[in-house]
Amino acid sequence: MLSTYMSYNLITRDLLTSLNRTANENVNAREAAYYKENIGKVSSLDEFLDDYRLYSYAMKAYGLEDMTYAKAFMRKVLESDVSDSNSFANLLTDDRYRTFAAAFSFGGSTTATAQTEAQLDEVIGLYKATAANAGTAIKEETRYYNIVVDTVTSVDQLLNNERLRSYLLTAFGLDEKTWSRENMKQVLTSDVGDPDSYVNRTYVPVIEELGVKIAEANTRLNSGTLTDAEKDKVRAEIATMQGVVKRAAGYISLASALSFSADGTAVAGTVQTVEQKKNTNDLYTLSNPRVTTAAAVMNRDYFESRIGSIGTVDELIADPRLLSYVKVAFNLDKLSVVGYTVRNILTSDPDPDNPDSYINRFGGADKEKYVALRAAFNFQEDGTLAAGDAAQTIGQTSVTTSGYMVHYNDKDEEADDKAVSRFRAQIGAVTSVQDFVGEATIYDFALKAFGIDPAKVSVLTVKNVLKSDLNDPKSYVYTLKDERFVELAKAFNFGSDGIVTQPKLAQSSAEVLAMSRAYIVEKSRFGTADDKTLAEEEAKYYSRQMQKVDSVKAFLSDPRLVAFVLEANGIDPASVDAEFMAKIFTSDLDDPASFVNQQADRSFRKIVASFNFGPDGLVVRPDEAEIQSRRGIYQTIDSFVRQMMEEDAGADNAGVRLALYFERKAATISSPYDLLADDALFQVFKVLYSLPDEIGNADVDAQADMIERYMDLKDLQDPEKVSKMIVKFSVLYDADNAATLDPALSVLTGSAGAGIGADLLMSLAQLRIGG
Repeated sequence: MLSTYMSYNLITRDLLTSLNRTANENVNAREAAYYKENIGKVSSLDEFLDDYRLYSYAMKAYGLEDMTYAKAFMRKVLESDVSDSNSFANLLTDDRYRTFAAAFSFGGSTTATAQTEAQLDEVIGLYKATAANAGTAIKEETRYYNIVVDTVTSVDQLLNNERLRSYLLTAFGLDEKTWSRENMKQVLTSDVGDPDSYVNRTYVPVIEELGVKIAEANTRLNSGTLTDAEKDKVRAEIATMQGVVKRAAGYISLASALSFSADGTAVAGTVQTVEQKKNTNDLYTLSNPRVTTAAAVMNRDYFESRIGSIGTVDELIADPRLLSYVKVAFNLDKLSVVGYTVRNILTSDPDPDNPDSYINRFGGADKEKYVALRAAFNFQEDGTLAAGDAAQTIGQTSVTTSGYMVHYNDKDEEADDKAVSRFRAQIGAVTSVQDFVGEATIYDFALKAFGIDPAKVSVLTVKNVLKSDLNDPKSYVYTLKDERFVELAKAFNFGSDGIVTQPKLAQSSAEVLAMSRAYIVEKSRFGTADDKTLAEEEAKYYSRQMQKVDSVKAFLSDPRLVAFVLEANGIDPASVDAEFMAKIFTSDLDDPASFVNQQADRSFRKIVASFNFGPDGLVVRPDEAEIQSRRGIYQTIDSFVRQMMEEDAGADNAGVRLALYFERKAATISSPYDLLADDALFQVFKVLYSLPDEIGNADVDAQADMIERYMDLKDLQDPEKVSKMIVKFSVLYDADNAATLDPALSVLTGSAGAGIGADLLMSLAQLRIGG
């Protein structure tokens, strides 16, 4: 009998011949032909699962033959959206399930769609990034404002600068849509210290009059004589009056924040003092709908500066900013918790055994939060402080601040999640530009994703942008000279008539996503956080640029795109040249003698199959009704052949099968848990380091630590080092298995109770080890 390494070497020294030999065996060739001929006829998941010949072939190809019986489980896998990190397949430990799901498309996608999956993911990603970068945008606007306001010499100059004007209106809570130039000039040239000035004559009486009316309305509201409907009406009236008061106060504050002479002039650098500028900056930061980190710090500083002077509960809850801070700090920031609720909590009997205390009676699901809030303050049951007590000790303030800094953006994140969910759920129903602009949640979400304020752009402009021909440099979108609108147009698929149309892409959205994910994994497997960030940026470039590619020539002319594809498939770009790439992309995939089919590395065939290039090298629209792409078909067939080659080798010598399997999987290992989750790989590891089978009884984390002590996992990315490991494994394996090699064979075949049985596969699949 030949040694393990000699048998392994006979197979791998001419891998193409070995693969072709396996592929051409009668049974394998017949099954491959059946699969290739019939998979395109399948139109539903049920048809696929019911055709045992197709289904079992695919399961075998991806090493899942032991799970063929589990149709219900596999249905959930195949129904998974691989672009969704929380989908069923993505949450399974075993990556084979995600690879299997990605090889098919059972979504029943239509030929015309407002967005492909890649476009949808891009918009959602941009929305989240824009939200996350809100603080950065605020800083940039503030930087601009602080520089330019010092150059202002007149009211007209300030009002003519849209960015300055917008900054001020936003900071003082004034509506940009309804501002009046004449009113603004009058306000800005008013002397707030003069009772007869415009701002005092115009707005102070409004505040005083409405203040009385609001007080009267609140009295009626609390009288106990109103019906529920009447109460709702009064509340609406109060809200309207409060809005007017807030606007009036905003104009008074604006007049106080800038200094212009009565004729509207000023000396450059004197429009605002340092303190006035800082106050304006703070208001602008706090006015943003999102609580940014900078805003949170301001709120923290405000709370800590004020809490020492608070003497009663009523003082605390009378300050909206303090009240909001406390609610957020203890994760009680919801409509049902009002000032009166907080007062009741802070004056509740602190005795936990008193069943009649407010906390015990009304705490419910929030009882622990109520208890924590009560413990954070020192108010007596009448709402006052005992002699010598402060509202909070230093330690209590620290606890409150810590809670606030943890929870300050919870509501924003929750709102983002809801906005994303609504957009994802609703965009599929959009069939025209009119649908798009007519649904506020879609319209606002999309514009905000690209940094466009819906309040500052007309609906007509957006309509014309979305109907623009991106291939025509004279189309409307380019006349705006704003890259944000170009990117918005690229993110949707509307024709010149405003109706959704089929995207025409060099790669389908699913292929782009799969390629991008593979690239990021390759680049960040053992890289730093910066490496991953750079990889993600490169993936964005790839996704964006691939939408422009319309031919093989265009693709190959961008070395960055070519390198991306090669590295995503584990190929060193330096190992191939432009001539080689041109040859593989002009090969006929169906011709066994073509250049691409003469490469032992089947990754090249998979790469070509992932593109939608026709015989003339131009992009063609694939049949959207097919449940498996051309790439999926070839990947499945090639994977099946490789599996059969390894299985055939194992029939004579199980060590050879283990060596071939280890060679194939080595580069995908990035964690010791990857070895532990795969019995065959772990068997190779144990043989390499002469470890007894009993180590498998140790704690999983302890086994992981042991693997890292013995093996530098980065070595598995180096083919030469992997080759040396296989040589060592072969020698040790033969030494340990001088007679029968059944134990190792059972690891791969699932026999004798030592292999990857169905139960073990199922249990491993359910838990993603290491998070």
